[in-house]
Amino acid sequence: MVSPAERVEVAVHFFAHYKFIYFREMAKESIFRDLLEILMSASSEIEQAYKDSCELVDLDTCLLLIAECFRCLRNACVDCAKNQHVMRNLGLISTSVHLIKLLHGIQIKEELLLTALRCSLQFLGNVAAGNGDSQNSIWKCAFPDLFLTCLMYSDEKIVAYCCMVLFTCLNSALIRFLIVTDHLLKCPELVKALYAKLSNQERVTLLELIMAKVSEKNPVTSEEMNVFMRHADFLAGCFQEKREAVLKLTSAAGAEDEEALVTIRLLDVLCEMTSNNGQLEHLQALPGFLETAIDTLRLTHLAGKQAVNIFTATHAMTGQEEISHPAVGFKSHLIRLIGNLCYKNKENQDKVYELDGIPLILDNCSIDDNNPFVNQWAVYAIRNLTEQNERNQELIAQMEEKGLADNCALESMGLETEKRDDKLILRSVRKKPS
Repeated sequence: MVSPAERVEVAVHFFAHYKFIYFREMAKESIFRDLLEILMSASSEIEQAYKDSCELVDLDTCLLLIAECFRCLRNACVDCAKNQHVMRNLGLISTSVHLIKLLHGIQIKEELLLTALRCSLQFLGNVAAGNGDSQNSIWKCAFPDLFLTCLMYSDEKIVAYCCMVLFTCLNSALIRFLIVTDHLLKCPELVKALYAKLSNQERVTLLELIMAKVSEKNPVTSEEMNVFMRHADFLAGCFQEKREAVLKLTSAAGAEDEEALVTIRLLDVLCEMTSNNGQLEHLQALPGFLETAIDTLRLTHLAGKQAVNIFTATHAMTGQEEISHPAVGFKSHLIRLIGNLCYKNKENQDKVYELDGIPLILDNCSIDDNNPFVNQWAVYAIRNLTEQNERNQELIAQMEEKGLADNCALESMGLETEKRDDKLILRSVRKKPS
């Protein structure tokens, strides 16, 4: 009688040579039923061992058999839609995902276990390749637990194969957009794990998809808001960690620096998040976040004064030209972010005062072709900083009296200074009757 291991060995050799497509096309369903039976039997043994709190009598043989089964399945579905459909219809995808989770639970890092996990992920990647139905089936079974688990492995091959499966399931721009926004973003832990594995160029793409989602004006549930706040925490942390990367753009050669582009996109997303009341209150209270925004504005402003670069205020544009540099508008967005974080928030208003942020914002309120609408965002920020805050009002009034603040700039903000009882007051300009 032929043993299960011998049947698997024959099948592996049968499908081993990729060039023999004929063999794969002629494979009978019974072969895959046998493999399914072996995998289900292995799953049962492992589950029983967990249940009885005992070790498998022959774990090495069990792992070797599982690896060989997945090698066979992996080889059999290469460029073969027929076998992909048969495997899916038999339930091999759901069985495989379940077995992978069991293998992870063994909690050992022996090479046989790693080999079994690698082969299983390769199978999922191959069965999903070019097959939308299989991709959907894997997504339903594996999201988010399997992806999150495998992306956290220290084994580089397991991480690489997991990424292969994940990106195969996100196989087109449209599907990627829908899945990322409707499914992936519901799991902040997976986004965080995936973000760590992506290249900078891929991070920019992910951030653009997040931007599209947070820009939606649809009402959200309290659960969805909690998820977005966790995303906000993570993205704010990324910005705080990498914000100095944008200074690489001060050189002409740095205009294509991908790490700096990630920083720019992070700021764009955070500006949009602070435009939402629910997320705004959360980010307003985030330790060190406002300080980071002010310090980044100071660094870029200083860099623009020390040498001529993209952060240098310029009025050279004629209106016919267009600046395509990725850092155009970066300082405008920083001021927008600071203004948002100070909206009806006395504590943050006072922080900006203590960090000398008000003179810094006023120094950036002139027209600057490298920062479109910077004047408007400065107006917005100053209004938020001075709303019901007499100390900030007095500081700006004193600056105007000493010539440190441009009176025309204040007027453009709808503000003017007035002296009352030897005290300077900043107040709104009253419109003259027409």
